Amino acid sequence: MTIILSPEHERLLAQALQTGAYSNPDEVISRALEMLNSEEQWLHEQSHEINAKIERAFTQFERGEFLSDEEARADMQRRKDSWLSDRRRS
Repeated sequence: MTIILSPEHERLLAQALQTGAYSNPDEVISRALEMLNSEEQWLHEQSHEINAKIERAFTQFERGEFLSDEEARADMQRRKDSWLSDRRRS
């Protein structure tokens, strides 16, 4: 099989090889495909939970239970700061 890579993908492949973690392009592509498969499997396994959360969010939005963009950004920053703080303590 012949695969033609875009210049961006060639650059990413070269970067991966430069780390020394892979000895040839086949190893890089193999790892990428394993990760892709793992991600797709996880999404498939979590699809019911993800869909339930999306439905819950739509229902909350319809009831007017949502944050403004400023409130959402502030909430995300608080969560990020808390997460970083917890990681520093560990």
